[in-house]
Amino acid sequence: MVLQLSEIENALKEVSKAEGNIYKIIGNVMIKKDKQEVEKELKEKKELLELKIKSLEKQEKTLRENLEKYHKEMKVSKGSAV
Repeated sequence: MVLQLSEIENALKEVSKAEGNIYKIIGNVMIKKDKQEVEKELKEKKELLELKIKSLEKQEKTLRENLEKYHKEMKVSKGSAV
């Protein structure tokens, strides 16, 4: 996802520099598109990816915290069992 975000950011830079026609590849076809429309689509994709990344980072943090908690609990229970 981070790679996709980087690609979108690069595409946004290139689109902003572009003068004249903008073309978008859809499947095996290249279609002429309005520059503002392409920028809008890319910005929306970027926002969505950023939200997904933040959500996954939150989930990862929660999972790590839970794993650490369970690991400590297991150490304590092993220590009291001896």
